[in-house]
Amino acid sequence: MHATLPLLATSDFPAIVRGRLETLQLNLGYLCNQSCLHCHVNAGPKRKELMTRQTMDQILACAERLDVRRFDLTGGAPELNPDFRYLVRSARERGIALMDRCNLTVLSEPGHEDLVDFLADNGVDVVASLPCYLEQNVDAQRGDGVFQRSIQGLRQLNRAGYGQPDSGLSLSLVYNPAGPDLPPPQQALEAAYKDHLKTHYGIVFNRLFTLANMPIQRFGSTLVSRGQFDDYMALLRSAHSEANLSAVMCRSLLSIDWQGYLYDCDFNQMLGLPLRLDGRPRTHISQLTEHALEGNPIVVADHCYGCTAGQGSSCGGALNG
Repeated sequence: MHATLPLLATSDFPAIVRGRLETLQLNLGYLCNQSCLHCHVNAGPKRKELMTRQTMDQILACAERLDVRRFDLTGGAPELNPDFRYLVRSARERGIALMDRCNLTVLSEPGHEDLVDFLADNGVDVVASLPCYLEQNVDAQRGDGVFQRSIQGLRQLNRAGYGQPDSGLSLSLVYNPAGPDLPPPQQALEAAYKDHLKTHYGIVFNRLFTLANMPIQRFGSTLVSRGQFDDYMALLRSAHSEANLSAVMCRSLLSIDWQGYLYDCDFNQMLGLPLRLDGRPRTHISQLTEHALEGNPIVVADHCYGCTAGQGSSCGGALNG
């Protein structure tokens, strides 16, 4: 795999600093039942990295110290961590809201038949990956049969109340472009998703997030192999909008890797660019106290243009428009 950090490290991306910390994004490990081309984590079935219960307990303690009331659970497939349910229950006992970034096909993996009911019983918001509403496009990006398994998973979620009016169970979908392009306008694409999925499959959901593909890990390496890396970076830079800087996710979110080390965002985590705090080369969650993160400089490189291009892109979808 081609390393992309040397191509990104020299950057003129604007300096930005942290605001108030609102969310801890926990990468529970790189194990996944899929190996998607666009995956910036390079996750897959052979990855062994998994967060331990000890690290989870350190994160829970830190959340209480800093009064952080929201966890964003990601991976890999976060549900494949053996202690996923322990973490969810422990967080809910402390009044912490939870978001699960689900690839949908994990819901039909052996041993996870009751996962939808577990998520619903604990009031976990589901953010589900579905990079297109057309079967051929999804299977081309994620593997044969993935689309139909995803539809099956969405129907399970709908039956449990997810996406249904007044259920209190939020279901969001995530779109990624198939190649080196910017996402289309989020509002119009959401309308197209809702119409197609309702008409053809009877599926409903609350909102669509459009995310730009990051030029790192598997997707970045593919760009390099195809000679498209420079053109994609030129596209991101040319579409940069200063207005997006105030809303980028790294200003209010802290990313924690499977070992408990801290990063400004999940993308920096995958590039090995740790949070800079108190002169340490890297900081573990157990070392984070009431120290004010607010105003701390955020580590930036050229991949950050992926978050500010066009309508902007973050873990919560488009930043404007």
